[in-house]
Amino acid sequence: MNSPTRVRMGKQWSAYLKISEGCDHQCTFCAIPSFRGKHVSKPIESILEEAEGLAALGVKELNLIAQDSTQYGYDIYGEMRLPALLEQLSKVDGIHWIRLFYCYPSRVNRGVIEAIATTPKVCHYIDMPLQHADNAMLRAMRRPMSYEGYIKLLNDFRQAVPDVSIRTTFIVGFPGETAEHFATLERFVDEAQFDRVGVFEYSVEEGTPSADIQPRVPSRIKRERKEALMKRQQGISLACNQKWVGREIEVLVEGRAPHDTTSVVGRTFRDAPEIDGQVFVKRSAAKPGTFIRAKVTEARPYDLFAEVIR
Repeated sequence: MNSPTRVRMGKQWSAYLKISEGCDHQCTFCAIPSFRGKHVSKPIESILEEAEGLAALGVKELNLIAQDSTQYGYDIYGEMRLPALLEQLSKVDGIHWIRLFYCYPSRVNRGVIEAIATTPKVCHYIDMPLQHADNAMLRAMRRPMSYEGYIKLLNDFRQAVPDVSIRTTFIVGFPGETAEHFATLERFVDEAQFDRVGVFEYSVEEGTPSADIQPRVPSRIKRERKEALMKRQQGISLACNQKWVGREIEVLVEGRAPHDTTSVVGRTFRDAPEIDGQVFVKRSAAKPGTFIRAKVTEARPYDLFAEVIR
């Protein structure tokens, strides 16, 4: 794979950079391998060239994407090279933040954790879809880890990177999911204390193994479980945000705050574009695309409020 990322989305200071295509996993709910094919990495040289070109255009935040970021490099170099890629990207002039998406949990090893902890410019942030936490459901989904393994991984991450922001996603209503399976997922969410969570209702992908699994969970039950899990997570996200009240944090300004001409709105290292929260900074006239320091004064479930530090 040597083709550049062709479509730029979002603001001019932020860009998505694809580092590989395809997936070698066999999750029973996913059709991606059937039409994307096996995992194929871009050479490091090509990624660096593209990153330098984006930086020259004014990009300051690189969001690294793939179907499985953690497998990066294995097909080319015979070993996982994500930490090495992060180290090289951190040397690109003009880039200020590097953010990591779509990490497969069973491949988030000590090397990946240390790279996030120690590599300059790499945000203390990881997007790591877990999909479920009940062991029976994980086996049905062909996900290789377990409830206990997930908890150990999260503990290892937080010991190495105390301020890490962890985003995950779950699927509710997978065929065969019982009330007991869902209760295990709720307990896991309480124990795991994720910063950000997305919840999706299972939908049939034709041609996948799960399309033939019975019994199906009724649509009403799937909707109720999604709403219940998101409500549960809302209180956890609020508690995570409240830990930042009184602390200083760096903010990437993205525009004027709506309905308040004396404030700006932006994101912190904890906030991916479009999907996570925002921070509203009072008494600032900073231009979009610039970085400022601010002191957090208030926390809500998804957003922070702060005052600029002059």
